[in-house]
Amino acid sequence: MTGISDVEWLQEFAREIGTEPPSPEEVAQLLELAAIAAHSSQRTAAPVACWMAGRNGGSIDEKIEAARRVSPPG
Repeated sequence: MTGISDVEWLQEFAREIGTEPPSPEEVAQLLELAAIAAHSSQRTAAPVACWMAGRNGGSIDEKIEAARRVSPPG
């Protein structure tokens, strides 16, 4: 099965919901946030953490730092 790229999918999804797709930098930051959440808890925390970060507003960097603060050391 051949699908479209992640960038194309995000562009189409953004159009569908009436917003702008994330920049490449924002994608990298969101993936970092998702990785912290997934490795510190159950994997299901990753998409929900990203949703919460987007819903809350503010910078993604602030959310990454918050995720690090609530994550166990190691």
